[in-house]
Amino acid sequence: MTKHRPSRRALTKIGLVVALVAGAVVSGGITGEAKRADAVIRVAEFPADCQLSHRLPDDPIVFPGLPGASHSHDFFGNHATDAHSDYDELNSSTGNCDPAEDISSYWVPTLFRHDQPVVPTGITFYYLGEGVNNPAATQPTPVGLKIVAGNAMATGDHDSIARWSCLHAGHVPPSKNFVHCPSGTQLETYLDFPQCWNGRDLDSADHKSHMAYPVGGNCPSTHPVQVPKLRMVLRYPVNGDPSAFRLASGDGRTMHGDFINVWPAAEMERRVRDCIRPVIKCGHDGRPL
Repeated sequence: MTKHRPSRRALTKIGLVVALVAGAVVSGGITGEAKRADAVIRVAEFPADCQLSHRLPDDPIVFPGLPGASHSHDFFGNHATDAHSDYDELNSSTGNCDPAEDISSYWVPTLFRHDQPVVPTGITFYYLGEGVNNPAATQPTPVGLKIVAGNAMATGDHDSIARWSCLHAGHVPPSKNFVHCPSGTQLETYLDFPQCWNGRDLDSADHKSHMAYPVGGNCPSTHPVQVPKLRMVLRYPVNGDPSAFRLASGDGRTMHGDFINVWPAAEMERRVRDCIRPVIKCGHDGRPL
């Protein structure tokens, strides 16, 4: 009696079924929902969306204890930030970020259009594992750490790290100064903060020396502790002639940002452990997307 042998097409189908079943078992059991092995997005990130809290001519890092000594700043997150703020005061206050656990203080110079202040409509702070060769070595940002990025005194592109572009207008080249955004788009800017810490000081005399940027993907020996890179992204509901814009600190090249870390230590540790080190894109709750 001649035995029936499966055709090549049938064998292919059988192989596909076996592969699918195996994938389902690996992802948590055949009775559960199959989860593709590549479903996790390989980006080390967790975000915080905050709102404008208030506006003051204060800067508790550069001009501590001196109300009115600075140019106008827009403050996001912590409601209590003013010239007298320190970690203890901020830690006992509230904020307006999503997630609510983040009561950190963030601020930038106020943007003006035709001398009228503009309220940003999109404010996101990304904590990232990029910029370094080994994200798995990232340590939690220490409680109370103060970081300043950018140059409020910049006079040219060479001494500025500001970046300006247009939301939904990728054909407009980015620039270190204001750009002409088409009608229907928005002006946006973002700053990357230094992510290498000297491991000792929460601040320094010039408010920058205790931090450094990676070189070739590695933190310098003087600043051996890598923490998540903070990226500050702001979108303003304005477009058109860039000559109509100015920052309280000067032109677009003077864009700068300040940060005081008031994340609860355990929450920052969890997010670094679960999102940054394994290179996983997480949502506002610090859980993989």
